Amino acid sequence: MGATAEPVIAPQRKHQPATSRFGEFVTILHRRRTSVIAAFSAAAILAYLILRYGLRTSSGISQIPLLAVLFFGGVPLVYELARNLLCREFGSDLLAGISIVTSVLLHEYLAGAIVVLMLSGGEALENYAVRNASSALRALAKRMPTIAHRKRDSVISDVALDDIAVGDILVIYPHEVAPVDGLVIEGHGMMNEAFLTGEPFDITKAPGAAVISGALNGASALTIMASRRAVDSRYARIMEVMRESEQRQPRLRRMGDQLGAIYTPVAVSIAVLAWVLSGEAIRFLAVLVVATPCPLLIAIPVSIIGSISLAARRSIVIKNPAALEQIASCRTAIFDKTGTLTYGEPKLTEQIVAPGFTQKEALRLVASLELYSKHPLARALLAAARSEALSLQQASRVSEPPGQGLRGTVAGHEVRITSRNKVIAEKVPGAEHLPPIVGGLECAIVIDGRFAALFRFRDAPRAEGRSFIRHLGPKHQFQRLMILSGDRESEVRYLAEEVGIREIHAEQSPEQKLLIVREETRRAKTLYVGDGINDAPAMMAATVGMAIGQNSDVTAEAADVVAMENSLKKVDEFIHIGRRLRCIALQSAIGGMALSLGGMMLAASGYLPPVAGAIGQEIIDVFAVLNALRMALPPKLISDYG
Repeated sequence: MGATAEPVIAPQRKHQPATSRFGEFVTILHRRRTSVIAAFSAAAILAYLILRYGLRTSSGISQIPLLAVLFFGGVPLVYELARNLLCREFGSDLLAGISIVTSVLLHEYLAGAIVVLMLSGGEALENYAVRNASSALRALAKRMPTIAHRKRDSVISDVALDDIAVGDILVIYPHEVAPVDGLVIEGHGMMNEAFLTGEPFDITKAPGAAVISGALNGASALTIMASRRAVDSRYARIMEVMRESEQRQPRLRRMGDQLGAIYTPVAVSIAVLAWVLSGEAIRFLAVLVVATPCPLLIAIPVSIIGSISLAARRSIVIKNPAALEQIASCRTAIFDKTGTLTYGEPKLTEQIVAPGFTQKEALRLVASLELYSKHPLARALLAAARSEALSLQQASRVSEPPGQGLRGTVAGHEVRITSRNKVIAEKVPGAEHLPPIVGGLECAIVIDGRFAALFRFRDAPRAEGRSFIRHLGPKHQFQRLMILSGDRESEVRYLAEEVGIREIHAEQSPEQKLLIVREETRRAKTLYVGDGINDAPAMMAATVGMAIGQNSDVTAEAADVVAMENSLKKVDEFIHIGRRLRCIALQSAIGGMALSLGGMMLAASGYLPPVAGAIGQEIIDVFAVLNALRMALPPKLISDYG
């Protein structure tokens, strides 16, 4: 291209100490310990079968793998169960722990090893479901660049992200991801921020425009000044969300534990009764082995994995799998307004121009400045300018100080887009031409220090909003529906009438929203649906919080469920998936327990020894798991409004 190549200084690589790598390995091993125990148990049981029936070795030698399973796998599992029992936390897996201890005492090592396999296998499936619940956000985090191109004294060098300081000058080459938050100081181009904001269009960037880390640069190189360090930038916050979600593992088997609270005492009573009446301790073990509730330990996690997989294929990310169990019992639905029940895309409906200005000139200057904004009203203004075939110009000295609105220079004119209250408070010349306040959104235009125009907007309700709201009661048993919004009451009431909701709470701050949701959740289980950053506190207080679209990584952190597509249909699909999960999981669990109960009666009568009982339980498990796997199959009906 004829340009002189600038020298690039290779960054110094930081080698990780061997002790650190070993520590990471141990941490990963501990986190996946149930998977390791399950794999080890399966291999040891296979080794026992080969030694005992293939090589026909002595009983003492062939049982060594089984003893290893009971020591390395059974002891940790029983210890954890005992610790939970001391904390008065126990569920359906308590029977498995009793079976392991009893099998050792009665020297029935094969039966005990099979129970270890069943217990660890169920927990491994549960952990797998949790790890995969936020897979979409983890995929987003993988896009994080590892280096940045820092420019000092005309020399560009690659540096690690941790070495970037506020004020550093960085070059973002075409089609690269922005490494940190910053401000453009040189170059004009486009950036795609859809991964972070959910906005499906490119944002024009010029000197003074803000750049957020994680945004994908277009075809032009941009030079920016870092405004935050890498650890404080938006992309780093997403990474932190991922780390916290991995550490905050929800319990998936609430449903299983509720059933286990009934099933466990019944099974223990039958086992004790069989021992007392027969005088044979082996019958006690046989009953417990058959009673080991694998339909609860395995079938329910398998159902949850299937539902997470089905939801992912429908562009719904299940971050907290417990939400799938809770949604069917929610009776109050609370909705944010903008971007949830509306499209979040206001339309320019009225242009009131002050004397001395023309409508077309005011719109042309404002739209030229809005090229550099990502405010929701910018799209409406640009669409209006396109419809009138206005030619837009480049702006310079673009800035958007917090609470001050957007300002910049266009064609030699100082243009500012602000609010009515700012125009009045600052006594801007021409403010007497402000029209009366009416419902809807508005922005005031100041050109060369004088009030020039007032633009009014309406955010249209979603086309499917009324039919969606109308079907929630009859189809999903919601008893109360309400809108919770920070917008003016006139605007919220207009929307409520359009979609068919009677109860509204308007002009609410995030703190007030939180208090209202907490109070409603005390009365009944709640579903909160929102899309903005100010929804995050209320979303966390609800029984189930669902984020529509990807407008905020903070909202995505707070939500139990994230719909990647901005559509109310995804809310309905999630409700259907949750109801279907509950139905299939209960079929698998109750059906499996009924078969196990029949097996317990045979074992109590002496017709089913422990090993045969364990094998019989595995057959029951197969049927329960096969039924649970239906959850991953797409149903004929996954949405029922329209």
